[in-house]
This record gives sequence, C-alpha cells and structure tokens, in this order.
Amino acid sequence: MSAETIKKASAVYFTLLKEKVIDENSEHFQTYFDPEVRQTVLLLADESGTYIIESPKRIQLIVQPTGSVFATNFTHMKEKHKQIETKKHFHLISVVIMAFLASIDRNQAAKIRTKREGISYYALERQVNDVIMNWDAILKANPAFGEDEKIDMKDVVTTWKYMEVDTEDYGAKKANRRTRIGLIASAMRLLETEGLIVILDREDIPKAIPKQELFERIEYLYHDYDRYGMFKELMKTEEVKHAENPSN
Repeated sequence: MSAETIKKASAVYFTLLKEKVIDENSEHFQTYFDPEVRQTVLLLADESGTYIIESPKRIQLIVQPTGSVFATNFTHMKEKHKQIETKKHFHLISVVIMAFLASIDRNQAAKIRTKREGISYYALERQVNDVIMNWDAILKANPAFGEDEKIDMKDVVTTWKYMEVDTEDYGAKKANRRTRIGLIASAMRLLETEGLIVILDREDIPKAIPKQELFERIEYLYHDYDRYGMFKELMKTEEVKHAENPSN
C-alpha cells in the first residue's frame, strides 16, 4: 500500500476514533469507500480490536468487548461515568438499556413510531418492572435461574424491588440515582453520551428518542451477538404488553 493510502486511511480511522460516526456529509465518507483505503482502515480496526459498521449513509466505529486496546473494564467505566456506583448498579443499568433496545427492536412500523414519539422514562420503568417481576416469579420456582446466562438474577431483582420509583421533589429526583427513574436517567445518559439517543422534556416527563445510529448498530452489530439474543429472549415474556404504545 502507498504512503498516500496510509495517510488517507489514518485520517479516516482517527476521525472515527474521535467522532465515533462519519456520515455522508463528511469528506472522509467517500474517501473510506476507496477500495485500498477501506482495506487499510479495516486492517487498522482489526489490529486495534475495533469494528466498523457500514450503512448507506454513515460508518460507525465500535470497540470490541474483548481484545481491544480501547476496551474499558468496569473500573474505567466507573471513572468515566460517575453514576455507576457498584457492579450491582452496573448490572441494573445494563438491564434498563437492554429493555430499551428490546422495545425499539421491532417491526418497521413500530420503529417509525418510536423514532417519532420516543419512549418516556415512566413507560420504560413499567416495562423493566414487568420483566423483573416476571424474573422474580421464575426465581421462586427455579433459584438457579440466570446462572447459565451469568446474571445474578437474585441481586438484580432484590435491588430493583426495593428501589423507590420516584421522589416527590423533582430536584432531588433528578440527582437521585437510587430511585428507579434516577437509574433509568443514568442509563439513558450513557446512550446519549455515545450519540445514540436524544433526550427530550428533561424538566417534565423525559423521553428518549433513538437515533438512526442506534438502529444501525442493532441491525449490523447486536443481532450477531449471542448475548443480545439471549437478553432479548429473557425480555420477551413481558415486552409484548407494551408494544402498542411505548411512549406512555
């Protein structure tokens, strides 16, 4: 490969590292699809443990969960995202995010509606609560439930059950990460930080609206992850109840 190809590929790759997404309006977008440049960028990505998602209007850079020089462990995540206090909260935030993803990963009509209306934090709280109460019932019959999936179901269920839904004072609620709505707000801020959702009506009834980047990530990346499929199966029992009107 020529020095010029390496220079162009490096410009594309390091822009992706900084911005995470390059859309069709960027000068780097067309450059990327030059066959030699693309091959070099993909090589850089592979060597550093990252992954490129290509779609018709944008390309995204994703950090592989293992084997990446840019991967972060739980401690590093806590340093970056102060709202994650313990592994228990990390697991609960993961459940909230998976419930959100499961609620938007539906048929095309539902996706269009979700992109237009979003999902309110209170609707998401009800959905997560239904799922966790279902897990609670399963645990009573099968205490080993979740072990195969490497999820401490008992800890997740118990922590969620004894969290307040909300607080009366909005100022306290906004900062209180120990309430269910506060936990959901923390989870949604993680997605917002990654540029995957837009949060509206923060001072009233906040709602999360997924961006196209998130739908593309689900389609081109998450569907190939067994872990995502497993979580979706765990969510399935209750998620249908909220499919008709997720914005309430």
